[in-house]
Amino acid sequence: MEFTNPRQPTVAEQFTDGLMRLGVGDHLDGIFMVSTLDNRTKPEDKEAYQLLKQDLSYWQALYPFLFPQPIAAWSQERQLNPVLVTALIRQESRFEPAIVSSAGATGLMQLMPDTADWVAQQLDLAQIDLNNPQDNINLGTWYLDYTHAEYDNNSLFAVASYNAGPGAVADWIDRFGFSDPDVFVEQIPYPETKGYVESVFENYWNYLRLYNPEVSKQVERYSPHHTGFGN
Repeated sequence: MEFTNPRQPTVAEQFTDGLMRLGVGDHLDGIFMVSTLDNRTKPEDKEAYQLLKQDLSYWQALYPFLFPQPIAAWSQERQLNPVLVTALIRQESRFEPAIVSSAGATGLMQLMPDTADWVAQQLDLAQIDLNNPQDNINLGTWYLDYTHAEYDNNSLFAVASYNAGPGAVADWIDRFGFSDPDVFVEQIPYPETKGYVESVFENYWNYLRLYNPEVSKQVERYSPHHTGFGN
């Protein structure tokens, strides 16, 4: 479809634009176009957006399940939950294989070059290409498995450590203790890491309710007036 007003597209036009971008591999902008629909302020746009949120296709566009083969294969190799890996990748890179952060973190799982080189040594890999999804997910899942091992397979600590480093997380556990996951997250002193952990596990929950039939059934069972897709 063509935009009738490119600067102020309708909700339907912007959603379609997002879908088309996702379809051609422009995952970053595609997810952005879909996710920013909730910024609409006009009553008619807000109404159209609320209707769209009841459609499964909206949520699948917002939380696409991309690169399923390498994610599943390397997650199985590391005995990691592939949904958690997908949730982390969505937060790290929006599924852009060649994206590079201002700090130099590269690829789907946003690995720093020094970390990638260290992991490659552990895996006895002579050559790596962090822009290659297979290599990036191989190294990234190894490191995520390493952070899990550091914290007795506690995924909350592992995800926080993936972002902030194991030394920081160990210090927070010593300072704050751990009795309640929500309380621990609220006490994380790094705003970036706090937001990161919240976003990864928000992603994780949304992927579960969208793509895991058992979780979807539980949502419908305990929230009969809930669509299963949005609030």
